[in-house]
Amino acid sequence: MKIDGNSPVERKDLYSGVHEVDKHQETKKKNDVEKADAEKDKISLSGKAKEISELKATIDQLPDVRTDKIDAVKHAIDTGNYNIDARKIAQKILEEL
Repeated sequence: MKIDGNSPVERKDLYSGVHEVDKHQETKKKNDVEKADAEKDKISLSGKAKEISELKATIDQLPDVRTDKIDAVKHAIDTGNYNIDARKIAQKILEEL
């Protein structure tokens, strides 16, 4: 049996064809990445959100310990003027349970 019209593919032609496909796929990937970068989500803050952000930053700068309150209680204890209401303490404990 003889088949006419089909000649074997030369390696050089096969390599150049594969190389062209690789270049095309690489170019397509680059374009897809550029397109994705252009379509990234964007956010914008409202005036209220900016105000809240500024207030949070101000709060973050405040100290965790209020030394003025501590000094006042220490002074009251030292002078004997610090009175404890046991009922209020018990009430607060019960509220926490």
